[in-house]
Amino acid sequence: MKKEEIRQSIEGSTKRKKADTVFKNAQIVDVFNHDILKGDVAVTNGTIVGIGNYDGMEEIDVSGKYLCPGLIDGHVHIESSMVPPHEFAKVVLPHGVTTVIADPHEIANVSGVKGIQYMLDSSDGLLLDVYVMLPSSVPATSFEHAGARLEADDLEPLFKHDRVIGLAEVMDYVAVQTASESMLNKLEMTSRHSRVIDGHMAGLPADMINVYRSAGIMTDHEVTNAEEAIERVQRGMYVLIRQGSVAKDLPNVIGAVNVHNSRRFLFCTDDKHLDDLAAEGSIDHNIRLAVQHGADPAAAIQMATLNAAECYGLKDKGAVAPGYEADLLVVNNLNDFQIEQVYKAGKLAARDGKVKADEHQSLTTPADLLNTVHLHELQPSDLELLITKDQPVPIIEIIPNQLVTRKIYDQTNVSDGIFHPSTKLDHLKLIMAERHKKTGLIGKGIVKGFQLKRGAIATSIAHDSHNLIAAGTNDADLLLALQVLKSSAGGLAVVQDGNILAQLPLSISGLMSDKSYDEVLLGLHSINEALKKAGLPDTFNPFLTLSFLGLPVIPELKITCQGIFDVTSFAHLEY
Repeated sequence: MKKEEIRQSIEGSTKRKKADTVFKNAQIVDVFNHDILKGDVAVTNGTIVGIGNYDGMEEIDVSGKYLCPGLIDGHVHIESSMVPPHEFAKVVLPHGVTTVIADPHEIANVSGVKGIQYMLDSSDGLLLDVYVMLPSSVPATSFEHAGARLEADDLEPLFKHDRVIGLAEVMDYVAVQTASESMLNKLEMTSRHSRVIDGHMAGLPADMINVYRSAGIMTDHEVTNAEEAIERVQRGMYVLIRQGSVAKDLPNVIGAVNVHNSRRFLFCTDDKHLDDLAAEGSIDHNIRLAVQHGADPAAAIQMATLNAAECYGLKDKGAVAPGYEADLLVVNNLNDFQIEQVYKAGKLAARDGKVKADEHQSLTTPADLLNTVHLHELQPSDLELLITKDQPVPIIEIIPNQLVTRKIYDQTNVSDGIFHPSTKLDHLKLIMAERHKKTGLIGKGIVKGFQLKRGAIATSIAHDSHNLIAAGTNDADLLLALQVLKSSAGGLAVVQDGNILAQLPLSISGLMSDKSYDEVLLGLHSINEALKKAGLPDTFNPFLTLSFLGLPVIPELKITCQGIFDVTSFAHLEY
């Protein structure tokens, strides 16, 4: 703060002058002691200056209500909401999220530094505070076919931005373990700037925690059970408990949290679709779910606020206390955690589920972030999967609501040496087509578990290289679905019997729409209705599940543009 601002804060605190705003008669959630205080909260220049008995220029009576700190999402890919930051803010602010730690590695894998800069520019001046972790693994592995490759020299200039606070999830564990020069450069660069480094340890053994911590990596959000969580905390890590659209880990992890270790846990959504954010919420949903699974409400709120702030070095966020920013929530009770009002720096940002009118002007999308799907003219023969061996073949089996998959071997439907999808066996054809450099590379495989009976689904969201990925019951519909994505510059498509049941164009790097979030929600509704017509179950998100089948750093089997990849052996498999 400047000297005059410090003077004004002291004058408000000592009551020599009235505070700008006073929240009267509040039940204040004390995240330091897991206690409830009763009193007024005084705010001057957007900062809390006192708790007690205060008068203000503006007074807001919150009698009978609880006053909590604004919520912090510890790790989120805004791109997964399919709208840019300025639209994303309109959705999460009414749910009490006033700060997010964003990793723009989705758009970085498509559009490089220009994509990261777009996310920074698009989030400038919002009511939502968007802090950025620079993508560490673009591409996710050395053999991936992404639209960009980012080294330390590409990333370092971005540290000049005041909202860039660290290095995002280090998912190339092989590069860490072997101490590759490229990875060492990124780790050293971040340490030199005294910033946080996020981890990504999906399916890795406990010994790898030693390696990650020795490299200066502080967090992991890929924890799927309580045992993994304890192992990471024992070795000094923060654990981000994730509840997103596809990875719903909170119920299996929250049991690891106790009175002794709760300060090492925080919440994140990671990847959450817009319709899920609108329907069930963001970090507020994590709080409610944690309480339902036995967590103390004050501890859950602490994980959603103070813990996240301290983990990422946000020293003036995360608490209702003097010296902290006045990011405040008015909630009815701590169990249901229904948010009635959201205040950002002491000013009303949302009320009763509706965001306050935002004067922020949306950014014109740079031309080179549009029309990013570059695909050669596909022929039916391009999609043929040849089976050369008369024996069980490798098949990816999805696990609903998890990012990990199972590696199974089974006999499948083969005729004249060519695989044909079988709805009886629930064996669909899985395709990944390179879309950045027009190389013509097409990976082909078999996936089980979608239960699709007719047609195909396809998307340009395929973590993390974001090539085109599709699954279907026949080649004609697969081909049509891929052609729809090419003509729409990316997005989501559902086709059946040669007809397009629904499509949602995502023109910004093939990941986000340039439309309002209301329009995108309508588009997602049409997609969901089409998925029902296609016979897909509603117990998991088919598109998010499909999109993560392209991430070859999460066990056990995934697909790349070169075919089926065994994450455990770190090698492609042959049919």
